Amino acid sequence: MSQPSLVQLDARRRPAPPALVVVAHGSRDPRALSTVRTLLDRVRDRRPGLPVHLGHIELNEPLLTDTLADLDARGTTDAVLVPLLLARGYHVKRDIPEMAADARVRTRVAAPLGPHPLLVDTLYTRLVEAGWRTDMTDEERRTSAVVLAAAGSRDPDSAADTRRTANLLAARLGVPVVPAYASTATPTVPTAIQALAARGRDRVAVASYFAAPGRFATECAQAAPWITSAPLGTHPAMADLLLHRYDQALETSDNSNAA
Repeated sequence: MSQPSLVQLDARRRPAPPALVVVAHGSRDPRALSTVRTLLDRVRDRRPGLPVHLGHIELNEPLLTDTLADLDARGTTDAVLVPLLLARGYHVKRDIPEMAADARVRTRVAAPLGPHPLLVDTLYTRLVEAGWRTDMTDEERRTSAVVLAAAGSRDPDSAADTRRTANLLAARLGVPVVPAYASTATPTVPTAIQALAARGRDRVAVASYFAAPGRFATECAQAAPWITSAPLGTHPAMADLLLHRYDQALETSDNSNAA
């Protein structure tokens, strides 16, 4: 009885999945790069065998263009780019597609991470870690609120996404949650805190709506009159969400091809 040839065995092997390239913004704060690398390790642990890579829009290496060139040199033909960004905006709509346009690797750009219930789970956990009490009295709730501190963008879709996350978090906490921004958009975090205080909400927590530590997260935390949560960071839900966006992009592409 003849043995199957190596060619026959290779033919029966499942093709390698498209690479997952997590696209981070980049930061001069060294804690950001360390956090993102640890997050990618969590993603790899959750899905062994999936090639997981990192590319940055700016400030850190490797840049996305270099990551895609390296994948091409290795013989990778397909990649899904998942933005480690929390809302739609210029980076998602322009920067990432333009950086991928000249790549020889075939790319698909996934949706940004937010809004999504997994982000709300992460925000909730970070607030509790910072000292947010889950057993507040009715009186305490009437004087409490949260400022959702985000980076900010001129793109109205970005603001809409952040408002949606704020609404989801408010429903979870049972207190008002006001989106505010570190740059570009309004209101600023201090302005939002002042407006809440004028309404009798003087127990205001700042929820850090940033993927990793950095200048904006630090500045927003410094404005907090009460507690402030840590950035989303390496929370397990963040790894789950990156994989969810990867799977969504593949499913959407497959359905489009079938049509």
